[in-house]
Amino acid sequence: MTTVSDVMTRHVRSLAPTDTVAAAARAMDELDVGVIPVCDGDKLLGVVTDRDIVVRAVAQGLGGETLLGKVMSTDIRTARESDDLDTVLADMASSQIRRLPVLDGEERLIGIISIGDIALKGQDEEDVGQSLGEISAPA
Repeated sequence: MTTVSDVMTRHVRSLAPTDTVAAAARAMDELDVGVIPVCDGDKLLGVVTDRDIVVRAVAQGLGGETLLGKVMSTDIRTARESDDLDTVLADMASSQIRRLPVLDGEERLIGIISIGDIALKGQDEEDVGQSLGEISAPA
């Protein structure tokens, strides 16, 4: 059985809810990612996505100094490092989610798993392709 731990990205950068939208945008640019976990220490509070920045900040006329706590998504799904990868992939597809924060047994953020991680680590191409199609389908 392949688990989330086998394919996830570890040592992800996180920001605090008191960091700014501008800091998140710079981090996304530097890391070439579309999501940054928002944490208090290693406790996950939410995530901020490039879409959150556009829809909840820019479109609302808020500036780069806006705190992440105001625009981050807090109703987020997560995975556990011991979860079965096929189950997580099916959940990502049914929920149309491209990436999930990964928590350990003590609820600490330890990484992120993305559809790209799964594809790069040699999962069945047909399963990944089908899941990506489901994730990308209009809601």
